[in-house]
Amino acid sequence: MEAHGVNPHALKAMNEVSVDISSQTSDINDPQILNNADFVVTLCGDAADKCPITPSHVKRDHWGFDDPAKAEGTAEERWAFFQRVRDEIGERIKRFGETGE
Repeated sequence: MEAHGVNPHALKAMNEVSVDISSQTSDINDPQILNNADFVVTLCGDAADKCPITPSHVKRDHWGFDDPAKAEGTAEERWAFFQRVRDEIGERIKRFGETGE
């Protein structure tokens, strides 16, 4: 798995909904943290291929979202892509919080 910097468009998209992610980093998963987890959620489309194998005792759920960093089109279309994915992730987190699913 690779670590990348936080995308400036992601910073802007989250700031637009009053969520500050400016201090977040993109890090490689720590196997010890993964081994101590109870539940892991993967988001990237290629998680099955690139994410580390989850230990058998850890529940893993994949929430597939389009990768906004791969958006094509005009600047406005790419920006709308970031906003859409941000909103989809927000709705998915809300549903998880309300239903556990």
